[in-house]
Amino acid sequence: MCFMKGNPELLAVLNSLLSDELSAINQYIVHSEMSANWGYEKLHDHFEKRAIDEMKHAEKLVARILFLEGIPIVSSLHDIKIGSEIPKQFENDHYAEEGAIKAYNDAILLAGQVKDFATREVLESILSDEDRHIDEIEEIQDQIQHMGLPIFLTTQVRG
Repeated sequence: MCFMKGNPELLAVLNSLLSDELSAINQYIVHSEMSANWGYEKLHDHFEKRAIDEMKHAEKLVARILFLEGIPIVSSLHDIKIGSEIPKQFENDHYAEEGAIKAYNDAILLAGQVKDFATREVLESILSDEDRHIDEIEEIQDQIQHMGLPIFLTTQVRG
């Protein structure tokens, strides 16, 4: 029985989420390499890990779109906001993660409405990661605020 496959509205939402993830990967990779270039290896690792998480999300979305007999659109990216300094990078990342959380919550509701509970489960697992990402960003933003940027950055150099 194929009653779920090919729901056009859900496939469009999944492709929009895929675009979000692909855009986030690029943003985080650039932030990671900027941190490495500045000598902040711990921040480099932080951003790189987040980029890898987003790659895994993109992989799950591509797999789900294919399962639903859709065509994954990987050529569409949203605006990527690169910060010229560390606080701006985290501000941009926070904004992106807030958008992702809203988009996943909306997609989860839609998946439930069209009775695609397996897709909803996939989306819920990704949402859990996005919630963790925003918590990590806020933790670092709090550290920067409490320590001040110069002291915070000294903690990001491998010794």
